[in-house]
Amino acid sequence: MRKARKRPIPALDRQTALRKFKADVFQVLGHPTRIHIAECLRDGERPVGDILRIVGVEPANLSQHLAILRAKRLVLNRRVGSQVYYALRDPLLIVVLDTMRTYFHAHLEEALSMLQEMKD
Repeated sequence: MRKARKRPIPALDRQTALRKFKADVFQVLGHPTRIHIAECLRDGERPVGDILRIVGVEPANLSQHLAILRAKRLVLNRRVGSQVYYALRDPLLIVVLDTMRTYFHAHLEEALSMLQEMKD
């Protein structure tokens, strides 16, 4: 039996796959509660109870958001007895969120500056 040869993925297909990956991640992060969950995991693993207290949503709602984050592999979980702990799969996600904060502030300052010029 002949072994199938792996064909290299054309650059266009790789770019399309990368764009789809980015869109999937941004879609998951398209909800403020999921961003809040990711930010509360910034410094490492936390038990669900801590996440619930920090994020301040109903337990069922938190469970749904955590399920989406798990399904898209942005967070990992582990069970210790009856306690479930969550952590970011990759801390680079915090870099992305921090970059978005910088982007927001840059454009906020620009908008405020334009308003000030219009006022003057």
